Amino acid sequence: MADMREKIALFIDGANLYATSKSLGFDIDYKRLLQEFHGRGYLLRAYYYTALIEDQEYSSIRPLIDWLDYNGYKVVTKPTKEFYDSSGRRKIKANMDIELAVDAMEISDAVDHIILFSGDGDFRRLVEALQRKGKKVSVVSTLQTQPPMIADDLRRQADHFVELGTLQGRIGRDPAERAARMAEREAQRRQQTPEFEDDFDDV
Repeated sequence: MADMREKIALFIDGANLYATSKSLGFDIDYKRLLQEFHGRGYLLRAYYYTALIEDQEYSSIRPLIDWLDYNGYKVVTKPTKEFYDSSGRRKIKANMDIELAVDAMEISDAVDHIILFSGDGDFRRLVEALQRKGKKVSVVSTLQTQPPMIADDLRRQADHFVELGTLQGRIGRDPAERAARMAEREAQRRQQTPEFEDDFDDV
C-alpha cells in the first residue's frame, strides 16, 4: 500500500537503466514512469544522469534529454572524457556516480525514501550511508538476465529490490505506439522524397 505522506526522490542512472530495459526487451516511457511513482508517495524530485559526447554534431540522446528537462525531471549531464590507453587505443570515460551520490546525500534530509535505478555495485556504499541517515532505499534493476544486471552486494544492501521486469506493463513504452510513430516518420520521409516510378504510372 502506498503511503502518500512518504517523500520520495528518484535517482536514475541513465546509461544503466537504458541497458537494463534493453536487455529485457522494452523501452522506458519516462512520462509513465513519473506517473507511476507519483502514485506511490509525494514525489519530491526525479533526477536523470547521463554523460554526453560534446564534439558530436548530433547526439541521439539529445531529444530525450530535452524532453526530460521540460517534463518534470532534473537532468544532470557532463561531457565524456576521451583518453588513450597504454596500447594507444582511444577510450571514452563516462561516469556519473559522484554526481548522483552527492545529490542523493544533499537531498536526503528532505526525503524519506530514495529509489535508485541502477545495478552498479559502486552504489552500495551510498545506499549504506543513506540508511545510516535513517532513509529507506529501494533499488530498481533486474535478475532476469544472464548474468544479472545488478551487483549482488548492492541488492543485499538495499531495503527493497524492485525487479524492473515487473514494472514493464506500467512504465514500458507501448510497442504499438512505437510502430505507429515509425510508420508516421516513414510516411513523412516518403512525402519529402518523391519516388521516381510514380512519375511513369501513366506511360
